[in-house]
Amino acid sequence: MSTPPPAIQNLARQLAAGEPAHVGTSLGDVDQAVSACEKLRLPLTKLAGGAGFASLLSRALAVAKRQAPSLGRLRVEANGALTGMEDVQQNSTATEAPLHAGAILVAELLGLLVTFIGAALTLRLVREAWPEISIETLTLSTEDKP
Repeated sequence: MSTPPPAIQNLARQLAAGEPAHVGTSLGDVDQAVSACEKLRLPLTKLAGGAGFASLLSRALAVAKRQAPSLGRLRVEANGALTGMEDVQQNSTATEAPLHAGAILVAELLGLLVTFIGAALTLRLVREAWPEISIETLTLSTEDKP
């Protein structure tokens, strides 16, 4: 799977940035991305079940780890919870730019959703998790268009 297109990357950054980081953590956007994935868990579990959500998140994490090695210690539990945050060292490298590690994870999850269920349903799930976010003009696609 290739890198998600800019629209998905931008939405991922927006979602992760909107999540509060835990006080006293140096994990930056990884902490925020875990919160964003957790927010998506409820609507996705309604759609795909707990095992389906865990499977999607596991695949997104596996792909994201290739682009952001700092995610290497994160794991997806059977219930879909991300664990291993205490072991993550936020070491941004050139391969992680311009997205930070956490936003890469969220972008990969969104990219998988767009691929499997389509852009319209993905946006509906995002709106369910973040009702306050303004995404009416956003169009998601798994392909870049010039």
